Amino acid sequence: MTARIYQPTKSVTQSGRASRDWVLEYAEDGKREIDGLMGWTGSADPQAQVKMKFSSREDAENYARKKGLDYNLQEPQLRRVRPKSYTDNFIRKV
Repeated sequence: MTARIYQPTKSVTQSGRASRDWVLEYAEDGKREIDGLMGWTGSADPQAQVKMKFSSREDAENYARKKGLDYNLQEPQLRRVRPKSYTDNFIRKV
């Protein structure tokens, strides 16, 4: 069984830069199918619905090792903060 460990991006409605939890989710083994009656997409694999949150990357990796899971670690992309000033709105560029 393979798992993916990653730190999800923040929602577009969030502006804070607080640290986020790390997520461990299992890779899908089965193929997804569309239910003919309701039109919902689903699979017979119950592990596809499991998402576990950890406070640190090390905790998630230790859990995966303890359970004997192969895992892929995706490092988060670091955000580059550009300093801005209110006066920059009024500077004329010629």
